[in-house]
Amino acid sequence: MRDPQLTRRGLLAGGAAAAAGALAACAPEQAVSPGRAAAAALPQAAPAVIGSAVESFHGAHQAGIATAPQAHAAFVGLDLLPGTGREAVVRMMHLLTDDARRLTQGRPALADTEPELASAPSRLTVTFGFGPGLFTAAGVEERRPESVAPLPEFVIDKLDKRWTGADLLLQICADDPVTLAHALRMTVKDARSFARVRWTQRGFRRGPQTLAPGTTQRNLMGQLDGTVNPQPGTPDFDRAVWVSQGPEWLRGGTTLVLRRIRMELETWDAADRVAKEFTIGRRLDTGAPLTGRAERDEPDFARLNALGFPVISEYAHIRRAHVTDPGMRILRRVYNYDAGLTPEGHADSGLLFASYQADINRQFLPVQKRLAEADLLNEWTTPIGSAVFAIPPGCSADGWIGESLLS
Repeated sequence: MRDPQLTRRGLLAGGAAAAAGALAACAPEQAVSPGRAAAAALPQAAPAVIGSAVESFHGAHQAGIATAPQAHAAFVGLDLLPGTGREAVVRMMHLLTDDARRLTQGRPALADTEPELASAPSRLTVTFGFGPGLFTAAGVEERRPESVAPLPEFVIDKLDKRWTGADLLLQICADDPVTLAHALRMTVKDARSFARVRWTQRGFRRGPQTLAPGTTQRNLMGQLDGTVNPQPGTPDFDRAVWVSQGPEWLRGGTTLVLRRIRMELETWDAADRVAKEFTIGRRLDTGAPLTGRAERDEPDFARLNALGFPVISEYAHIRRAHVTDPGMRILRRVYNYDAGLTPEGHADSGLLFASYQADINRQFLPVQKRLAEADLLNEWTTPIGSAVFAIPPGCSADGWIGESLLS
């Protein structure tokens, strides 16, 4: 149960006084030194062209998971048309695999009427996922992993059918929005004979070259998001993300939980910095835990303050989400979303929380249950969409995605 004293109202105090003190301390802007002015006048090197960058499509795993996240993403959920059985699903996956194979390498899809739009792949990836309904429609229900099923109901959820469930997922990511839009149109056009679009969710991150490689990105609440992610290429990553046990057809694949989480930014803005950091358990500027100095310092959950209370609250987000075994963590590959403004001028914004893990029941659900029970961040976030998918392994140059399940 949530502690009644740990509420949004109780955390808001102090912001006005802190702001007044900060304003009083402000000094006039300093003049630019001659040396800095001269440096600014020097010719600047032209930025590297990123449109030609290519991510490999073939391999043991699908791209778009261990891949460094691109700047733009579109998640598309589709429902199979009535009467679409196994043979039709196989034809669809042959066609969609061919589209993805071409587009990700900077080549137009078959019958592409705007082939020039495919010429700058911009690290395009197209990742496919199978929802629970696809297994039923294709007559392979007995091969569905147990954890690929609708999540249990959580008290914090206010799910909207517009953003919930789907039989097939297309996750399309690229560093260029034009490239992404073209790939989205080409693949969905070829899927229309077999499925209809249930939802489209678009997300974004910082653009390429905005931050140094490896920098943890921020969500729209200003938090560094993904500090404790497992690192691709390590044994912990392989154990946490790729399926090595369970259904034979899914070996080398993974599972995905996609949650659409609305942020209450108006009331978050009203909280002062102390309240925000107390809620998260980390400093907003550096991302360091409240018991540390640097972003990746291990939190000391046993440390007490002068009054004998934990420095990191028992309800702080990082404590509730903490997982001791690195191989049991989830991979957060998240994107911000901004759906514009309400008539009152409030932001309709939030997070497309994409969680990859080898097993949803063993890894995602225990963490989500703890967060739903008592997480201070629940005061400012509301899950409004939810879907789960099995992500098949990758394919060879003459193969197709889903072949291990459907052939």
